[in-house]
Parts: sequence; structure tokens; C-alpha cells
Amino acid sequence: MAVDYYELLGVSRSADKDEIKRAFRRLARKYHPDVNKEDGAEERFKEINRAYEVLSDPELRTRYDRFGEAGVSSGAAGASGFSDFSDFSGGFADIFETFFSGFGGAAQTRRRSGPTRGDDLRLDLKLDFREAVFGGEKEIRIGHLETCETCNGTGAKPGTRPSTCGTCGGSGQVRRATRTPFGSFTQVSVCPTCNGSGQVIEEKCGTCAGKGQKQVTKKLKITIPAGVDNGTRLRVQSEGDAGKRNGPPGDLYVYLFVNEDAKFQRDGINILSEINISYLQAILGCKIPFETVDGKTEEVTIPPGTQPGHQIVLEEQGVPRLGNPVSRGDCILTVNVEIPTKVSAEERELLEKLAKIRGDRFGKGGVEGFLGGLFK
Repeated sequence: MAVDYYELLGVSRSADKDEIKRAFRRLARKYHPDVNKEDGAEERFKEINRAYEVLSDPELRTRYDRFGEAGVSSGAAGASGFSDFSDFSGGFADIFETFFSGFGGAAQTRRRSGPTRGDDLRLDLKLDFREAVFGGEKEIRIGHLETCETCNGTGAKPGTRPSTCGTCGGSGQVRRATRTPFGSFTQVSVCPTCNGSGQVIEEKCGTCAGKGQKQVTKKLKITIPAGVDNGTRLRVQSEGDAGKRNGPPGDLYVYLFVNEDAKFQRDGINILSEINISYLQAILGCKIPFETVDGKTEEVTIPPGTQPGHQIVLEEQGVPRLGNPVSRGDCILTVNVEIPTKVSAEERELLEKLAKIRGDRFGKGGVEGFLGGLFK
């Protein structure tokens, strides 16, 4: 049964050349005989190649759309069965690299003689609770690679220059052609002489030993925005490792972790805390001073008859909203009512008088049962 080339590549009949190329690359990498050892993979690879050969050529595609397989049975494939891959900007070697780019192959070892960006770095930083709430400046110490000032990043002794590698001609790659039953394959690998740089240093810089970079420890002052929380990531631009061959530096990423506080907890942009009052204060009501996270003392009103667990909200006394510090959450206080375990004789006498007044509410056992239950 004839195979539908569009269906084989997983594209629509209206797919443009780029869509067809992407589909072919993906499938060719998946079914290439050197990658996929499953039964039928080799045959599938040849079918995929044939489909791309036809659909990537405008004339052959037109004939295929009109007449099907019969219209292209004498297509332009060469003796090996492979079409011309010149549209991959590098010929067959380039598509070979595509096959293996996910397997440690040569796609990751293309010419590296030009500037390359430096690596990003990560720093974990612990903050006190209030530092996370209000932000501010923080001094940190980092170790990173900087461009060697002696050789200006070339790695060569001052007054000399790196020379072009004679093994790879400056490409950073060596290629080896191999014939197989399925055609001729070009294997691309890192040049063993220059390790992919394309250059050879005859006289190395004495400061950096030919690396062009040196390890440096430095201090930085960074700004912590108000309202950060556990896991917040800050990006400090250009403070990562220096790039090779005068390439741009990477970035420093600072991950923040917030220490717990004995008095306050955080719930989003709200702050949770507790306030302790006596049972008499709960019954009669009162005003209690409370120190907020800002360090200011607020007078908190306890209404008469306040129950344990009652919550009091101090508006806009919470965490500033990250990115909008003018907007703040609330401070939510949970009231704890403290019941004494022992009372003085005078206190007991007064409580007994109160209990007699309210004795009808204590049920079986009366006043003595009430007092004995509270203050035994």
C-alpha cells in the first residue's frame, strides 16, 4: 500500500517548506539507524527521507500532489537513496549533527572560536523576617570568573597572540566520512588539538595559565525589595562568570530564604500574631499595647466579653505588596485568654461572691462546683 508522505511526516497538505523541514528533522533524529535500534526503525527512516526528498522539492511536490507516488517514482534521489541536503546550510554533516544534538553529539561542538557568554551563577541568601518584609540593602560575597586583565582574555602571553589550529583550520571541529549500507555519513567531533576553540596558544599567559579568566572573590551590595518571601529570585545582571574570549558575562541569581520569627508569622501579605489577656480583661474589656512588625506600639482595643480565639485586624500593618510597597496587608491578632491555675484568698472571696450572684448558671454543684472546676 502506498504511503501518504504528508501523513508520514505528520504535516498538513498546506504545510510550508519550513514546517516540512522541522517535521523531517524531528523524525529523522528519532528513527536514524545509529540512534534507534528497534525493528523497523531503519525502514521507517528511509521512508521519512524519501517523503522529505519529494515534499521539499517544489517540482516533485507538485507532481506528487497531482499523481501521487507514480508521479515521482523516477525522482531525483541519488544512487545512495538520499537527497541533496544543501538547504540545511552545511550539507549532510549539519543534519548528522541534528540527529545527535540530544545525545552528546557534534551539534554542541560547532565552532567556538568566537566570544561566548559566561555561565550564570546561583547564591542562596538567608534573611531575617523583618528584612524580608521591609527590604533594604544587603552585602554579599561571591566568587566568580573575571576576564584576565594581563592578557585581556586571550590566554596568550602579552605581546603574543593565539594562532589558528592547524588540525581543524580554526573550525574547532574535525570531520570523518564513513560509508555504510545506507549511504555516506559524515561524523563531526571536537578537534582534539584545540578542544573546539579553533585556536592554539603557543605561549600562555602567566597570570591565568592560558585560560583567559581568573577566579575572583568580590563583595556586592544588592537591593532587597520590600515584600520578598521564601523562594523569591533576584537577578543581578552581569555578575556571573565572565564570558570566554571577551564574551559577555552571565548573571547572578540570588534565591532568598526567610528565617522564622518568634512573634510573627506570614500568610501571603498578611502577618499573623497573638495577644494574651487575662480572663478579667476578656470579661470587662480593655486597651492593650502591642508592638507591630514596624516596631511601633499600637493600642489594641479588647471589647467586653471577648472570647478565646477572637481575631482583631490591624489594617495595613502587614507585608508591603512586592512591586507595590505602598499597598500593605493586615496584621491579624488572635486573642488568647489566660485562665489562672491559682488565686489568692481575697480573689477567691470575690469570685465566690460573683459566683453566688450567677449561681443559677452553674448547674449541679452550684458555686463550689464552678470554683472547684476552675481553680482546683
